[in-house]
Amino acid sequence: MKDVLLVVAGLITIGSIIPYIMDIIRGKTKPNIVSWITWTLITGVATVAEIGGGEYRTAIFTGTAVLETLTVVILGIKYGHAHYTLFDVACQVGALFGFVLWAIFNSPAAAVLFSVLIDFIGALPTVRHAWLRPHEETWVTFALAGVGGLLAIFALTNYNWTSLTYAVYIVLINIVFSFVIITRGKKLL
Repeated sequence: MKDVLLVVAGLITIGSIIPYIMDIIRGKTKPNIVSWITWTLITGVATVAEIGGGEYRTAIFTGTAVLETLTVVILGIKYGHAHYTLFDVACQVGALFGFVLWAIFNSPAAAVLFSVLIDFIGALPTVRHAWLRPHEETWVTFALAGVGGLLAIFALTNYNWTSLTYAVYIVLINIVFSFVIITRGKKLL
């Protein structure tokens, strides 16, 4: 059963990006490239860290996220919000500093912790973008990504710090994105 949940989590995670990509191509969604570059880097690090910690199930989940975010980066360069503001620069520098901390501590548990910290800092430009321009984001992508994260948690065979931290964070941050986009979108109508 857990294998089926893992496959479904991966498929939902991969599928969650389809509405986002379609909206980018249609000109409706304009991703903040700072967040998506950070997410591509950090999900790659998280995947490697989870493999290093023997958490292959979680690594499958984060590995699919690498493919998603990289696709958005490529499309976002052409169609997205690729202009760095001072806020974006500060978040990108903060996220990159997290990589330095990860290298210093050099352990799977520390890598996952710093991955969450870096991801959160990298998420701030998109939270801000969703707050200011909710119509330029696709809430269903974030909602589906959260569902994928929840299913990934249920698919785990070992529940420990390394296996749970990133997946729980993914559920929570995607709830935040969805909530901001939906509620701010209604207020601006």
